[in-house]
Amino acid sequence: MNGNGMLVVVSAPSGCGKDTVFKEIRKKRDDIVESVSATTRKPRDGEIDGVNYYFLSDDEFKKLIEKDGLLEYAVYNNCYYGTPVEGVNEAIKNGKICVLIIDVQGAENVKKLYPDSVSIFLVPPSWETLEQRLRARNSEAEEMIQKRLKIAKSELLCQDKYDYKVVNDNLDDCVNDIEKILCEELKKRNNIKNA
Repeated sequence: MNGNGMLVVVSAPSGCGKDTVFKEIRKKRDDIVESVSATTRKPRDGEIDGVNYYFLSDDEFKKLIEKDGLLEYAVYNNCYYGTPVEGVNEAIKNGKICVLIIDVQGAENVKKLYPDSVSIFLVPPSWETLEQRLRARNSEAEEMIQKRLKIAKSELLCQDKYDYKVVNDNLDDCVNDIEKILCEELKKRNNIKNA
């Protein structure tokens, strides 16, 4: 990786609180930049284009693919999701911790391109808790919830491929655990540079 920054890849099943956890971490650390992903799915209530995601048409997304403008991309629930390269490289070059919140398929691709990236998998405290969290959103039909649960089962099988696994049972504890990981990884990198 070029620059003094660090790339952190975070994955978790839908409903594990990825966005909530990193929103809290960003409040505590000014060196964290979350990469804004691109997607072809429709925005949820309250989501803002360019902040939560870049909401693109299928054609716009395919043009990005053709121009090699994506670090990784995948299809999830019949929608494209991907990480624009430009924002990631810029953040790392500027010495920031660039966080990619992406699915397991994308994480595997990123790890190949950035082998020194740090990967974190968030897990729910239990399957029942995951299901409760998905239902508490009240934003999706039962069919979609079942589809997300099916995908979650396969994603949970990939957690051992990550550098770290963090249980998100309590928000404050989860945030503290991830902060410790970030501090330790930054310390390791600084020791290597100063050696």
